[in-house]
Amino acid sequence: MPIRTKGQTKTIIAAAKKMKRARYVLRLFIAGLSPRSTEAIRRVTAFCEEYLANRYELEIVDIYQKPDLMRGEQIIAVPTLVKHLPAPLHRFIGSIDNEEKLLSGLDVQLSTRPVKS
Repeated sequence: MPIRTKGQTKTIIAAAKKMKRARYVLRLFIAGLSPRSTEAIRRVTAFCEEYLANRYELEIVDIYQKPDLMRGEQIIAVPTLVKHLPAPLHRFIGSIDNEEKLLSGLDVQLSTRPVKS
């Protein structure tokens, strides 16, 4: 394993701290207020509050109300969660109930997970 200089170590630590403070910009595409849409909203909101509290923007887009956004984002199924920031762009299509998949796909560092008592 290569030896790091103090400067390299400081750069790595600063990058890790920045990732923990990264602002998330998310869009959740739903179809009306169906039970499936309502459940997707509940799950995504709860996930964001637990893991991204005070550092996320979540826009809920009803494809019936804003079909142009759906076409512009090339949404082919709902619900779909789109992560715009931090890069890279990532889409979650269909059921949004796998917490580990969301953590990984949103690049949420496991070390930032809250401690449950």
